[in-house]
Amino acid sequence: MTITSKFQVILFQPEERIDLQGGIALSEKMSAIVPQRNQLWVIDLAKVDFMDSSGLVSLVKSLKLARQSGCRLVLCNVQAPVRLVLELTQLDSVFEIFDTYEDIFTVVEEKSLVTVA
Repeated sequence: MTITSKFQVILFQPEERIDLQGGIALSEKMSAIVPQRNQLWVIDLAKVDFMDSSGLVSLVKSLKLARQSGCRLVLCNVQAPVRLVLELTQLDSVFEIFDTYEDIFTVVEEKSLVTVA
């Protein structure tokens, strides 16, 4: 977890697979966080090389939880097999997806500046 002056970032880094078990594990970690308005939840998928429909369900539930709590959820470092699943299900248009972790902060800060101005 990283705290900056503008927002609080909560980083999740699942590994290998987001299937039924991996999805449950990710959901448990996310539900252990006490959501606060304006938190930025980042799911870094750099080490995830497989995701099935059960994994998609957990990502969608996580997105719903984040939005209901006033948080923002983004994905980054999405590997080709996982990106393909997101594209085939058209969930790539539902999630905010960034190429790298660092890219998130460029866009988030730009949007914050636009919102403030």
